[in-house]
Amino acid sequence: MNHADHVNLLRGGVPAPGGTWADFGSGMGAFTLALAELIGPGSVIHSIDRDAHALAVQAREVRRRFPQVTLHTQCHDYARPLALPPLDGIIAANTLHFQRDALPVVRLLKSYLKEAGRMIVVEYNIGVGNFAVPHPLPFTEWQRLAERCGFAHTELLATRPSRFLHQIYSAVSW
Repeated sequence: MNHADHVNLLRGGVPAPGGTWADFGSGMGAFTLALAELIGPGSVIHSIDRDAHALAVQAREVRRRFPQVTLHTQCHDYARPLALPPLDGIIAANTLHFQRDALPVVRLLKSYLKEAGRMIVVEYNIGVGNFAVPHPLPFTEWQRLAERCGFAHTELLATRPSRFLHQIYSAVSW
């Protein structure tokens, strides 16, 4: 996938430019950069990952490509509580499939959202795990999980074929 693919997977879940968002399990920042493009100048992104090197790489790239977006990085396990301001939105891209029990993690992430906040999930639409995606979260399972966590509405945003595992999807819940 390329930058345009990342942007297109998120686009329908970002209602307007601006605001304060977080990217949990952000890795090297592919979706952080897509989010920066969508929310634009004057916005704030909190990027959380356990890999300090990956956070440093993405910080340099965000500064280079989107200098008017404020990026705060935190080297942290996002499954544990952390200090964040109230968020307009959350991105969890290709990361929840590492959680054996995603319910408490999603509840924690939801607790960071403002009342009208949105959570965008990008995951593989598969039912059987493997070494790279040990606990898959297909869209139908995400719908059920989002409802259990208190989201009133979940919508499929986009799907894209994946060379790696059949299909990748994005969904937004609020």
